[in-house]
Amino acid sequence: MQSLTVFIAGLYALFVFGGNVMDYNSNYEFVHHVLSMDTTFEGNALMWRAIDSVVVHHIAYIGIIVFEALFAALGLIGGVKLFVNRNADVVTYNRARTWGYAAYAVGFLIWFVGFVVIGSEWFAMWQSESWNGREVAMSLSTIWVGFAVLLAMNEPAATEVEG
Repeated sequence: MQSLTVFIAGLYALFVFGGNVMDYNSNYEFVHHVLSMDTTFEGNALMWRAIDSVVVHHIAYIGIIVFEALFAALGLIGGVKLFVNRNADVVTYNRARTWGYAAYAVGFLIWFVGFVVIGSEWFAMWQSESWNGREVAMSLSTIWVGFAVLLAMNEPAATEVEG
């Protein structure tokens, strides 16, 4: 079951990554508006935080895409490794489980640190009616943490040691 959860998380990240590459401009606009803070409350005292550089917007968006690709790779590889090692000894299974932890950590970094902490709080994304991804990001962050906890609770069956 854990192998499937890790693999599907990787598949989700692959779809997000693919969508951002194939439809670059749609989600670039999101990053552009969040970093520009051009749809936050008028007279907002935090406007000094706004970044108007298109180059920085592209660098930030490409960074997000790279992290999504990393999440996808870790999740897909991790899911396969967990499935292949589902009946392996504890040490081998735990080595495979590390891929899942890494995938969920990258997902948490993208959606919690990137979108909730930086986007929503630093760039006041929560103030925007049209470019506010806080709720979705918070939900995804919760999912990745929950999946990591489930992965940690999934202990492999003890194997008998012949003596």
